[in-house]
Amino acid sequence: MPKNLFQNIVFTLMMAFLMVYVMICYNISLNTGGMSNQVFLMAFHEMVIMWPAAFILEFFIVDKLAHKLAFRLVKADDRPIIIILAISVMIICIMCPVMSLIATILFKQAGSEIISVCLQTTFMNFPVAFFWQLCYCGPFVRFLFGKMFPDNKN
Repeated sequence: MPKNLFQNIVFTLMMAFLMVYVMICYNISLNTGGMSNQVFLMAFHEMVIMWPAAFILEFFIVDKLAHKLAFRLVKADDRPIIIILAISVMIICIMCPVMSLIATILFKQAGSEIISVCLQTTFMNFPVAFFWQLCYCGPFVRFLFGKMFPDNKN
């Protein structure tokens, strides 16, 4: 979707913001025993660290790697939705464990249990990240991005 560097930065910032915010809210609700209005505000404390981390990882490392992995499964002439889904799944498969590790190190007092806590965090986060990205976040951000940068060819 992004056609140039500026659009790629905007798209990545939008996607990282919405993914990270929802995943932080989810993890806080797990840690506090349930969802409450306070969780939405509490999430912004972690956003200061996790949003830039997600953006930097996605923009400089994960996007390129996800494209390489996705194009092992799909071809450039496949339907666009198939390519989008393949790339999105690869991004989730990379970002979820990496962001779970970062969150475990920064926000959980795991101590000597860091590996097991990180694995548990990853396994708890993966299904939510998968369905949130594919069913809601990805389509919503693509819709907003399309409104911000309408394609002149149509």
